[in-house]
Amino acid sequence: QVQLQESGGGSVQAGGSLTLSCAASGYTSRNYYMGWFRQAPGKGREGVASIDRTGTPAYTGSVKGRFTISKDNAKNTLYLRMNSLRPEDTAMYYCAHGGIGTGTFLHQDQYRYWGQGTQVTVSS
Repeated sequence: QVQLQESGGGSVQAGGSLTLSCAASGYTSRNYYMGWFRQAPGKGREGVASIDRTGTPAYTGSVKGRFTISKDNAKNTLYLRMNSLRPEDTAMYYCAHGGIGTGTFLHQDQYRYWGQGTQVTVSS
């Protein structure tokens, strides 16, 4: 069983930055891929970024060049640095723990464990 706890959400103005953290506990391994998802009110859950066992990141198009995903295996912590935030980035952000593999993992069906979420609100 893996437990995930997000932190770092908040309210910022457009153009601002936030860094989300996700602390993982339980059985974790550097061989697992992890990801960040978001869900805005009235919309489905969207894959934002993933990072595989080699540390290779992948991003959805709308955040490329603005968001950076990273992982500290020693601390079992996943990060999402968000720059140049836009009002359309407003959503609940979730981290997720997946399986063993390399590549791009932006579909929620690819993940087994989820955190409770942290709210990000961007005002114009």
